[in-house]
Amino acid sequence: MRSLRPLFVSAATLSLLMAGCTVGPNYHLPNAPTAPAFKETAPPDGAWKQTEPSDQAIRGKWWEIYNDPQLNTLEEKVAVSNQTLKAAAEQYAAAREQVRVARADYYPTLSAGPSASRSHLSTHRPTYVNGAKSQYNDFSIAGQASWEPDFWGRVRRSVEASRASAQASAADLANVELSVRSELALDYFQLRGLDTQKELLDNTVKSYEEYLQLTQVRFHGGVSTDSDVALAQTQLETTRAQDIDVGVARAQYEHAIATLIGTPASSFSLAAMPLHAPLPQIPVGVPSQLLERRPDIAAAERRTNAANAQIGVAISAYYPTISLSGSGGFESSEPGTWIQGPSALWSLGASASELLFDAGRRHALTQQARDSYEAQVANYRQSVLNAFQETEDNLASLRILQEESATQAAAVAAAERSLNISTNRYKGGVTTYLEVLTAQTAQLTNQRTQADIATRQFAASVQLIKALGGGWDTTQLPGL
Repeated sequence: MRSLRPLFVSAATLSLLMAGCTVGPNYHLPNAPTAPAFKETAPPDGAWKQTEPSDQAIRGKWWEIYNDPQLNTLEEKVAVSNQTLKAAAEQYAAAREQVRVARADYYPTLSAGPSASRSHLSTHRPTYVNGAKSQYNDFSIAGQASWEPDFWGRVRRSVEASRASAQASAADLANVELSVRSELALDYFQLRGLDTQKELLDNTVKSYEEYLQLTQVRFHGGVSTDSDVALAQTQLETTRAQDIDVGVARAQYEHAIATLIGTPASSFSLAAMPLHAPLPQIPVGVPSQLLERRPDIAAAERRTNAANAQIGVAISAYYPTISLSGSGGFESSEPGTWIQGPSALWSLGASASELLFDAGRRHALTQQARDSYEAQVANYRQSVLNAFQETEDNLASLRILQEESATQAAAVAAAERSLNISTNRYKGGVTTYLEVLTAQTAQLTNQRTQADIATRQFAASVQLIKALGGGWDTTQLPGL
């Protein structure tokens, strides 16, 4: 025992001295392309704006910016019932447990247990000695401990990689939630846009019914032809068919919303509600904030950290493996003397081994880890570029759609004026009904285009909020 104790003490002392040695490169955040300001400028009505220090940024429940109680109710159901979100949450939980698995390597492993056996040995065995017992009992209870000190930082790098991977999984969860909630908002506004189309077509059908009655009265009065009645009838039935057709797309969006909130489509319905709400203002902030506000960028950055830590894990294989072990307990051939001082046994030991030849395996694994890190750096930078593209795309969409909306409003006003003039000319017998029909078609086409632009504006605003990261930021990543 005295001869082994100095060895054990020396190994433990060496472990403490080497505890601060961590091989491999320390992680530094890769540089990423950014810009001092967004390219697009705010439209005249301020549908979005650069955030000023006094502005209130988009918060967690970003959908409340639309002031739509029905949308708020639907969004609240996502966290409770959406199965895609639940799957992502379980993936994060599994990644979090992997951190605990990695941390377990910091500590020694302990095991203990009793055993009892009765043995009969051959008397013809080579080592048999006359008079020796060939049949005996063996009762023992012993414990073992083994520990591989983290001399070179392999465990520390493994924990670092697991922690970063778990944080990446948490960012993935946030990104899934943002995607699901934005998809719900998109489907909701598309559905309400179709309700606007339905309202427009319903009113148009009523108007065309009145025009049909007008042509019939004029025909029976002898001041109009049967072809005018046929044209009016055709226009009415065509518009009725369009009115009915809107229901197909609306039903599909309603079913999609049901799936997103975890409800069977057959048991879910939404009352019609045309889209007449004003477009909200959206504070966009500055471009550099995208690196902190986008969960997909955060996930890519955390995976870059994990890949960097794996380089250290690979490099640690070049260094010796040192382990400490010990065991102790009691052993006896009789139960009565099992747990007694003379029955005690113990052992202490230490070992070290160094791999001398592996045909380049360690070098290849280290280079593989470095290549994986560089790939993750490229993925991170590409995520940043994609974020700028998506943000600029939707900023441009909102600006252009605002200009288009103003122009389209003038077109609708002109079409309404044209129809009024043509109607009066037809009633005065100056022109045929074909002129009225042409004006009706132009008016309906422009009105539906106007409604479609409004729907696209709301869709672009949702996409812009998604591109800005919703109300999320990197401070919500778990510390682990």
